[in-house]
Amino acid sequence: MVIPYTPGGSIDTVGRMVADQLQRQLGQPIIIENTPGASGVLGSLNVRKAKADGYTLLFNASSQVYLPLVLARKSYDAEKDFTPVGQIGYVPLVVAVNNDVPAKNLAEFAALAKANPVKYTWATSGLGTTSHLSEEMINRALKLKMEIIAYKGAVPQLTDVVGGHVSAAVSPMPGVHPFVQAGRLRALAVTSKTRVPGMPEVPTVAESGIPGFELLSWYGIWGPADMPAAVTDRLNAEIAKAVGAPALKARFAELSFIPARSDPAQFRQLIREDLSKIGKAVKEANIRIDF
Repeated sequence: MVIPYTPGGSIDTVGRMVADQLQRQLGQPIIIENTPGASGVLGSLNVRKAKADGYTLLFNASSQVYLPLVLARKSYDAEKDFTPVGQIGYVPLVVAVNNDVPAKNLAEFAALAKANPVKYTWATSGLGTTSHLSEEMINRALKLKMEIIAYKGAVPQLTDVVGGHVSAAVSPMPGVHPFVQAGRLRALAVTSKTRVPGMPEVPTVAESGIPGFELLSWYGIWGPADMPAAVTDRLNAEIAKAVGAPALKARFAELSFIPARSDPAQFRQLIREDLSKIGKAVKEANIRIDF
């Protein structure tokens, strides 16, 4: 199972949980291969060229779908080059700042950034990720000119915010939550439509000055294009069983990760809907990146 980011981040954490449960069910080992680079493109391309027999899979977030929308040179087609196997679930992102930033909410942070745009910067887990798109959309909505600095995954992204090298980040909750609990980061807002159980005191971005704002990071499993339907359906059934396993659901709850099961057709439809929705936002914000 290819995870196209560094070990220890939110995608890696959830991916390893799912892989562990799947190998128990299947009775055979699942080897995790972390392949960071180019905001996840390298890992995705490795899976695209693999044999479509179900033995090489990609565990990734919705950035798998969003990235081609923002690339100046398209590396892959999110619909045609992969077989959607099944959705795993979704998670809100958290707007978090270094403890030395004198802001207790998003409005205060925006005021600081407007007063000194050179001083305050964003860290993103990778260009074209949900983290990156969230920061671009917040910049645009609040008329900020904060620079966005790209990292190879959520671990180095958050490490540099904790260390004070970068001011703030928008990153999936499973990775941010431990730092907030330990008092090493301050959460200003969450990107979900409603507040989340793991951080009930933290307002939503919509409550914080950007009405209607909602952007979640959903996770799923893909195979190479043209995987046999029988193989895809078997894997989907095992994924659904894994996601519903009580032990895994309990671990998900600790991370505020919301499990969601879907058959391959439903997962494909989710991808198409997001391509339309996020594609519109990318076009309006004129987001383009080049590696």
